[in-house]
Amino acid sequence: MDALQLEDVEAIYGQAVLALRGISLAVPAGSMVALLGANGAGKTTTLKAVSRLLDAELGRVTRGRILHDGRDVTRADPADLVAAGVVQVLEGRRCFPHLTVEENLLMGAESRRLSRKALKAELESVYTLFPRLRDRRVSLAGYTSGGEQQMAAIGRALLARPKLVLLDEPSMGLAPMMVEEIFEIVGNLNTREGVSFLLAEQNTYMALKYAGHGYILENGRVVLDGEAKALADNEDVKEFYLGVAGGRRRSFREGKHYRRRKRWLA
Repeated sequence: MDALQLEDVEAIYGQAVLALRGISLAVPAGSMVALLGANGAGKTTTLKAVSRLLDAELGRVTRGRILHDGRDVTRADPADLVAAGVVQVLEGRRCFPHLTVEENLLMGAESRRLSRKALKAELESVYTLFPRLRDRRVSLAGYTSGGEQQMAAIGRALLARPKLVLLDEPSMGLAPMMVEEIFEIVGNLNTREGVSFLLAEQNTYMALKYAGHGYILENGRVVLDGEAKALADNEDVKEFYLGVAGGRRRSFREGKHYRRRKRWLA
């Protein structure tokens, strides 16, 4: 059974802005699926449609169905979704800056009634995954680096014991070495722990390196999807998202692709 299915989902903001235009996709249980595209393509809106956080931004799903483990959750309460194992790591980390790193992590377990001993054991498992957080556990989150905050945000999600993590732009604003470290940890969580991931990411190279399948969004529509390797080898994807054309890296001047037309829009 798929961990997540979207069937012809349409979403709007307010009464005027059509953000998703019939999105259909699937996340098989235990897999990592990438949502790719530029800013404004609809990646974050797709994740928030699943987690039911659109309502907080005057948005709503107007058509289609969202299924988690085969159950229709299109109109589910966000808290019930978290209890069912659907957890979103928001774009920009969103740590509580005036709480310590450990207090931020513990917020992830608020939806669960754990004994002190069980909570300590699960906290220790997060510190094993993210040794940096153990060293910074009593530091205020607002005074840690962007990479450490991203680790804290993912660790906080893990303490909710998720089956499906909606991970939004984990590489944003991070140094390449930190991006590699975080993706390596996420990849291990997927392959070793069986946690499913729907990953929204602009770093197409990293997303396709770790995901098994990918969907490319433009203007709220899926314009291309397939296995990650096939997408990485696709000439349009290489030209418009990886900056490679004709087997070589393009210059900035050549990168003005808005003057040309993508083949899938022809």
